[in-house]
Amino acid sequence: MVIPLTSYYVRSCILLYMSMITVTEARKSLPRLVDQVQSGQEVTLTRHGQPVAVLIHPDSLARRRTSAIWGEVDRIEQALEQARTAPVEAGLSGERAEELVDGIRAERDER
Repeated sequence: MVIPLTSYYVRSCILLYMSMITVTEARKSLPRLVDQVQSGQEVTLTRHGQPVAVLIHPDSLARRRTSAIWGEVDRIEQALEQARTAPVEAGLSGERAEELVDGIRAERDER
């Protein structure tokens, strides 16, 4: 169930379930905003007309983060598959191998 805000509290509707409200107005109506977020809406807080924060239900946030992670997993999986099927190039030159080893040692010594 979506609990609508009165026109006094809602500045403008961005999406069906997302509204914008000033930080000052949010201070006055926090319990109502929490009810809205709990019902699935997102509320953008603005200061001087600029978005500064978004109130979002934790489950929605978790789904977004999970979706982004799975996208990265797919990208890595594709890269690994390409690496498995790509022909192996001729080895490294001795000079390049030394450069790589020196770089690794330098990074280790910085820690």
